[in-house]
Amino acid sequence: MSLVELIARADERGLAASGLACLDRCVALLGGDDEMLRPLWASLADGGDAEEWATGLEQARLKLATDGTAETEGEAALLARGMLAAAPDTRSEAEVREWADACSLAALRIHRLLDAFPAGPSSIESNREGRTEGISPLVAAELRRQTKVLELLAEHGSGGLRQALAVSTEGRRVLRAVVSRRARGRA
Repeated sequence: MSLVELIARADERGLAASGLACLDRCVALLGGDDEMLRPLWASLADGGDAEEWATGLEQARLKLATDGTAETEGEAALLARGMLAAAPDTRSEAEVREWADACSLAALRIHRLLDAFPAGPSSIESNREGRTEGISPLVAAELRRQTKVLELLAEHGSGGLRQALAVSTEGRRVLRAVVSRRARGRA
């Protein structure tokens, strides 16, 4: 099943986790630490509520508030900042569906921008629909992670959150290593 189909079939929790996982993998571009989004993950567990989501989101936004230097950030960081800014304060299915879809696209674009071996002109949108010929390695890995998160939540409900977080953590480490390697290459 393609990523587009998985997003279309996902429930509110799966969509929120999908968008959050994309943001979580890219938070290093904004100077965020590994624990910064943990309250948002906790709000998706059974017993978590919309108020916890809103509070966690507000805390994350305050921690990553820009000081007006956005024009000096790279395009990848701007896309990551946009994911956080667009996160819905309420977790209605319609709002998180739109956000999850936008986060999916943004995360794939970020990975494409940072890929040391960019592929040809393949479209991110066509990759999400299942056409992956010519896809670059970093984008392919991100596409697999996004798919895995949605599959885990569809199959296990809130029981899949811990595994989805593990998938996201692995992706965050990979992206952090890519950013570090690029910074060393420029130095």
